[in-house]
Amino acid sequence: MEIIISPQSLGGKITCIASKSRAHRLLICAALSDAPVNLLINESSEDIDATVRCLISLGAKIVKTADGFSVSPIKTVPKSPILDCGESGSTLRFILPVVGALGAEAKLKLSGRLPSRPLSPLWEELVRGGMTLSWENENTISCGGKLRSGTYTLPGNISSQFISGLLFALPLLSGESTLRLTGKTESAQYIAMTEEAIRQFQIDFTYKDSTYSISGNQRPSYPEKTPLKVEGDWSNAAFWLVAGALGGGITLFGVNHASLQGDKAIVSLLKQFGAKVECNGDAVSVSKGNMHGMEIDASQIPDLVPILAVLAAAAEGETKIYGAERLRLKESDRLLTVCDMLTALGGKVLQTDDGLIVRGGTPLSGGTAQSAGDHRIAMSAAIASILCTGPVTVQGAEAVMKSYPKFWEHFSLLGGSIERRDLK
Repeated sequence: MEIIISPQSLGGKITCIASKSRAHRLLICAALSDAPVNLLINESSEDIDATVRCLISLGAKIVKTADGFSVSPIKTVPKSPILDCGESGSTLRFILPVVGALGAEAKLKLSGRLPSRPLSPLWEELVRGGMTLSWENENTISCGGKLRSGTYTLPGNISSQFISGLLFALPLLSGESTLRLTGKTESAQYIAMTEEAIRQFQIDFTYKDSTYSISGNQRPSYPEKTPLKVEGDWSNAAFWLVAGALGGGITLFGVNHASLQGDKAIVSLLKQFGAKVECNGDAVSVSKGNMHGMEIDASQIPDLVPILAVLAAAAEGETKIYGAERLRLKESDRLLTVCDMLTALGGKVLQTDDGLIVRGGTPLSGGTAQSAGDHRIAMSAAIASILCTGPVTVQGAEAVMKSYPKFWEHFSLLGGSIERRDLK
């Protein structure tokens, strides 16, 4: 699908959609728990649906409700379940250790670029811990065996999702386990979100000297009778907040300013760029200011890089983004595809080994931008249209379904002028 945008400022008010990262974690905890849990999730997505599918395949009963999901936990794992992870890296990396903890003889189906995204060294640790893993074909992982309690070790700078996956799995094992992290830990806030989720479900663990100590024979248990609400998604909020900074002014409701989501850093970054920002209650308002380039260490906020590059294109001077080499292993090589997208629209941007250099302050010309099948590239191109003097065509615009199915609808509600073109 192509979306053709007639450039103009966006403005108005909108409510933030539910956090995809938080939803994954709470769905898994609920499916492993000792009693049914209702989750309030105001918007789902392809990635969230992938986690739901996999948990259902493992024996959970999950029903879509008017305001989220009703989750009845796994009692018995079906024989030889097939788990469809879609293109969701979070689903795969969170669920794989859980499959081992449950001792399921399962097959995991992967789509898109997911089979090429790294699973090492998590793979080797799971095999060492008792699982059998093999590639049945280029899109299917066969799993067997059962994880044993014991000592596990992972580097902190490869993927926080590996660490989170083991934090879900280790409490289910029969004895005490430890998980030791080596080296620098990146995306630490994502690990903190997992800690928060398992604490909410009363899992007992300690963390000291880069090592988790986790008691065995624990089943998650949500102590409240009321539904558990999934907070707003700062990663997707960033697109609208940057749109507000580019002109028009936008107020976003439904955010948690005390959230552990690392991407809430977008608020402080907008202020540092020079945008006008006001925070009140569960809302944040952003409008245009005198913006200037800056340096950004993206090691803890890699998902913000595409939209920060768009913001940088509007700021006077040069912006250097670094510490983002892991973006080359996302749904696309995001350093390459961000560079290609902005260049195609008339921007001045260079790749470095671990980031981007953006020279901003002049209008973009418009043109045709490829999403490369990446939701964050498609959404960034849409927001970049605000800076353009001519129309913008976003090819592969359906990529937004991965995290934000109503993105184009909300883009229009905020004043965006779009034409859809379905390609056969």
